[in-house]
Amino acid sequence: MSDGFELAYRLWRPATEARGLVVALHGIQSHSGWYGASSSFLAEAGYVVAFLDRRGSGVNTWKRGDASHVDRLVHDVVQAQSHLARHGFANMPKILLAISWGGKLASLIAARRPELFDGLALLAPGLCTHMRANAVQQAALKFADAAGFGDREIAIPLDDPSLFADDPAYQEFIRSDPLTLRRVTVRFLRISLDIDDEIHRSSSRIHCPTLLMLAKRDRIIDNDATRRLVESFGSPCKTVLEYPDACHTFEFEKDREPILKDLASWLDTTTQVARKGMRA
Repeated sequence: MSDGFELAYRLWRPATEARGLVVALHGIQSHSGWYGASSSFLAEAGYVVAFLDRRGSGVNTWKRGDASHVDRLVHDVVQAQSHLARHGFANMPKILLAISWGGKLASLIAARRPELFDGLALLAPGLCTHMRANAVQQAALKFADAAGFGDREIAIPLDDPSLFADDPAYQEFIRSDPLTLRRVTVRFLRISLDIDDEIHRSSSRIHCPTLLMLAKRDRIIDNDATRRLVESFGSPCKTVLEYPDACHTFEFEKDREPILKDLASWLDTTTQVARKGMRA
């Protein structure tokens, strides 16, 4: 990265010529290691998958749960995409895929840098949640950060693994995973609020084809509010899919294959259109 930080990512490659590049972003607690099954599935479907670990998350152990400002998080993804382009993945369609909290950052990038990606895939995105801080809490966070307490850590209020998965085995995985993020700084939470505000102001600037995948039984995401926000995107090509039995993290569903097939099908359609545009 431009500040000297080395951002870790996991890479999956298809056995044949790639249909496109998927740059993937994880949620507030998770990391790229949670999503090996879906990444392998997409690689088998013909896609290069570069799953980034957000700075302060996953195997990026420096300043856990922290970031300096919104622009730094945006630049990390932009610079990672440039790095991938320089290493053989330039001349192909590019999709930005994001899960849970990562959906906020991905939507902001799609609004700010519309030229970078040919599509946006949002899987149970954290655009609107049932756990959003109220006005008093938001004011307190902003005041604490401005007063010099940005480094103070706060527990992420998602310590119940059943919020993410029904399967006890996956719940135990989340509970015992040493790389799962448990705490973030006051500064990170203030940055998260800043991203929320900017997305609501600039949602009409998101013009790329967008896929929204929702879990009907999700206790983290406010699905109705999320639908309304995505409807405000400027994209004329929006696809919304909802899965009645899903909990939150599609990766941990017992019957995830139909969900992943839907995702791959949307990728096929979107990248095919993008390839035609590249040849025009």
